[in-house]
Amino acid sequence: MSTVRGARERARIEVTAAIKDEARRMLAAEGAAKLSLRAVARELGMVSSALYRYFPSRDELLTALIVDAYDSVGAAAEGADARARAAGAPPRARWAEVCGAFRAWALAHPHEYSLIYGSPVPGYSAPLDTVGPAARAANTLIGIVRAAHQGRGIALPPLPAALRAEAERMTADFAEGLPPEVTAAPGRGLGPAGRARLLRGLRPVQPGGRGPRRLLRARRRAAGARRRAALRVTRVHGMR
Repeated sequence: MSTVRGARERARIEVTAAIKDEARRMLAAEGAAKLSLRAVARELGMVSSALYRYFPSRDELLTALIVDAYDSVGAAAEGADARARAAGAPPRARWAEVCGAFRAWALAHPHEYSLIYGSPVPGYSAPLDTVGPAARAANTLIGIVRAAHQGRGIALPPLPAALRAEAERMTADFAEGLPPEVTAAPGRGLGPAGRARLLRGLRPVQPGGRGPRRLLRARRRAAGARRRAALRVTRVHGMR
């Protein structure tokens, strides 16, 4: 009986992976808004009723893809930080390594990047299942900020009154024990708009997709902005 159960579990894992792979192919070709279970089933040679046993709705399939994407970029960020720490890198170098890993992931997975950071998918509302995976990369950066604060310290810019509520919310939710000024410090070199986006960065997002041309332009703009922001942050926010 255990052999039969094991075979069934392996088969389910394989079919689930095949469904996700086909769904990702459709995301790349047509965008998240056009993803449908019937289309996935047709491409895999399955009847729709069989696919529903794996994913009862389009939203559940979309959520699975979103969680996978968040976990993937989170693992990239965590891995980069672990390697930097093992090499004895100071917080500033760790921050740069994590930002570089995030950028490399985005360039290697443009459609997954668009899914989790792009425009909202019509009719889709991200469930709480996505919150933990979504916070992995950001929590890695917060850990670096915490290490810098506990070590040689961080140069703290004045925290504008308009951003204090956001900084206090993020501190309470994800950076307990740090002063709000420390939580907001990495955005010192980003300007007012950049700081506001950074402090909003851990809010649950409404994932979505973009067309290929818009995605390419957005990728280029975002990659350049992240590269410039990472350099500004490491130069001016006082990490050692």
